[in-house]
Amino acid sequence: MIKLSEGGAYLVNGTQVVPEAEAAAQNLPAKEEAAKNTIAYGILEAHNTSGNMEKLMVKFDKLTSHDITFVGIIQTARASGLEKFPVPYVLTNCHNSLCAVGGTINEDDHMFGLTCAKKYGGVYVPPHQAVIHQFAREMLAGGGKMILGSDSHTRYGALGTMAMGEGGPELVKQLLCKTYDINMPGVVGVYLTGAPIPGVGPQDIALAIIGAVFNNGYVKNKVMEFVGPGVASLSADYRIGVDVMTTETTCLSSIWKTDEKIKEFYDIHGRVEEYKELKPGDVTYYDGMIEIDLSEIRPMIAMPFHPSNTYTIDEVNANLEDILNDVEKRAKVSLDGKIDFTLKNKIRDGRLYVDQGIIAGCAGGGFENICDAADILKGASIGSDEFTLSVYPASTPIYMELAKNGTLASLLETGAIVKTAFCGPCFGAGDTPANNAFSIRHSTRNFPNREGSKIQNGQISSVALMDARSIAATAANKGYLTPATEFAGEYRKPQYYFDGKIYENRVFDSKGVADPSVEIQFGPNIKDWPDMSALTDNLLLKVVAEIHDPVTTTDELIPSGETSSYRSNPLGLAEFTLSRKDPSYVGKAKEIQKAEFARIADQKPCEAVPELKSVLDCIHTKYADADRNNMGIGSTIFAVKPGDGSAREQAASCQKVLGGWANIATEYATKRYRSNLINWGMLPFLIKEGNLPFANGDYIFIPDIRKVVEEKADVIKAYKVGDTLEEFELTLGELTDDEREIILKGCLINYYRG
Repeated sequence: MIKLSEGGAYLVNGTQVVPEAEAAAQNLPAKEEAAKNTIAYGILEAHNTSGNMEKLMVKFDKLTSHDITFVGIIQTARASGLEKFPVPYVLTNCHNSLCAVGGTINEDDHMFGLTCAKKYGGVYVPPHQAVIHQFAREMLAGGGKMILGSDSHTRYGALGTMAMGEGGPELVKQLLCKTYDINMPGVVGVYLTGAPIPGVGPQDIALAIIGAVFNNGYVKNKVMEFVGPGVASLSADYRIGVDVMTTETTCLSSIWKTDEKIKEFYDIHGRVEEYKELKPGDVTYYDGMIEIDLSEIRPMIAMPFHPSNTYTIDEVNANLEDILNDVEKRAKVSLDGKIDFTLKNKIRDGRLYVDQGIIAGCAGGGFENICDAADILKGASIGSDEFTLSVYPASTPIYMELAKNGTLASLLETGAIVKTAFCGPCFGAGDTPANNAFSIRHSTRNFPNREGSKIQNGQISSVALMDARSIAATAANKGYLTPATEFAGEYRKPQYYFDGKIYENRVFDSKGVADPSVEIQFGPNIKDWPDMSALTDNLLLKVVAEIHDPVTTTDELIPSGETSSYRSNPLGLAEFTLSRKDPSYVGKAKEIQKAEFARIADQKPCEAVPELKSVLDCIHTKYADADRNNMGIGSTIFAVKPGDGSAREQAASCQKVLGGWANIATEYATKRYRSNLINWGMLPFLIKEGNLPFANGDYIFIPDIRKVVEEKADVIKAYKVGDTLEEFELTLGELTDDEREIILKGCLINYYRG
């Protein structure tokens, strides 16, 4: 079904895959030259300003954010000297759209966004008009272009646009006319052959890929380039549905070869001039190759609690007890054993019953997904028992066309509910299931509590990811898990007609013209970032959380859901940090932060935190000069592999505003989380895998850390402080000169203030 090459591979004439080991026998060119023939290389070269294709300094064509990220981004940029948006910047309002939590705070954020779009020359998309990525597909994408977004699923590769999702500080850099600095990423080919069988949708292809590459890190921080004759068998909507899920592989970005079907997509949306034919060169080298026969893919399901926990639906139905046993074992790790979790009580008459179906957002809310789901459901009923079905078209133009062609009426007749464009079900701000309920969703993630339940309150529900078609087949079967390949009817495949009048009437577009006279509208929850100290000569860190899960998601570092309403308030949001993983974290971080506040006020830290007296006495046995004039005091956390999932910068900034100076990890799950740490002035320490030389509650002293960063030392000497100083080693990994300077200054805001 899916084959991964063991090394690099060549693609010859777009149709022949040649393993690297056989290249010489076929007189193929050196891989260094052939690697320049990837689509990705050409786009990156066109956007690189460094003159060095090994060390990229990228400027993006366009930017996009939504309403739980744009406030913090613009506030940071304003504090750093923003005068106008230098490139098109679209502010969508698709996350905190319900305006149902915290009184006025969500709509206050929206009004902040509208007035900033006017003042700085941006585009403002009102709530319920479109989810961020669908608007970008319809109105922003362009062949050969690059887009940077502050949402992790910023992926428009199917349309020939290389897009990346990063934390807010990376967008701030672009707003201040700076660059996105990375090493030239590896490029992995995804070679498609064949065509999907009826009933197999884009989410099935995506989940099969994620299951094959996530755990082995095959595409981590690389670009996935989709090529091969199988691409032509997929519609534009279908490609988009696969492409958006590449984020869950931990790749950096994605790009696809383009053809007449993509040109037609641009034509339908009145932007045919944005189409560009893209394809690899005659002989192209890839750092790895994923070969997929699309005809062999079957309806898939990603069981709780990760998109990589994949099976075919047929496997689940045939081996129900065994698979649910495995899910329970994995859940004990994900949930830390804090709450009992089982799906065995969902077995009815030997079949798996689900309580809820959702088709939504940037992954599921596409026109073709919904039309195919409606065809499967036509003439059926979801019934009057527990099972519910909600459908969220990804934009109002899609909603309008569904209404015009009768699909909307067909869905409503079944008992399904069709709602407006909203990302809530994807991150726990809408359609939270009942306690112990099981939901199947065509959305992007199924992390623990991502659906909105609160483990700290004794609640647990769970999500499995599936394609819209199999969700519809399950709904037609009154909630019993069913693959769409069992549907024996016909798919209508109606033509899509895009009507842009809605956007013309409702979207504010400055056309790039700033109006400095506009006053920004603030609400009482919109707060400035607190002052942040520069890196001191020495550091004293207390370990206030220790996480040994194989992977820690950003949802676990800072929960999504209703907490998102507080993302415009750095200190308010920080109260939720690690609340689902380690509820004691905030209190412990604040307690040691008292010492830093005392130090800054030129008071004795040990009077604020009495336990520091013995710690400082021990340090002074070897480092007598370390004192409050040269030694910062704060907190750190250890996690094995933190940062999987969202691009949200708050996973790092919340630690920072609570006095965090560093993370310590054996590996960082994504580039974007490590970048967020750096941009908030936090040290991304690495430690070798094995027995830790410290534990939760211990103090770590790092002498001469400022000098270490300045002089680019490879190994960092650190000490666990107990009765004596016990030495161990840390490293920082590769840092650019700018990244080092950001850490030295204490954060990106300080760096730009000078």
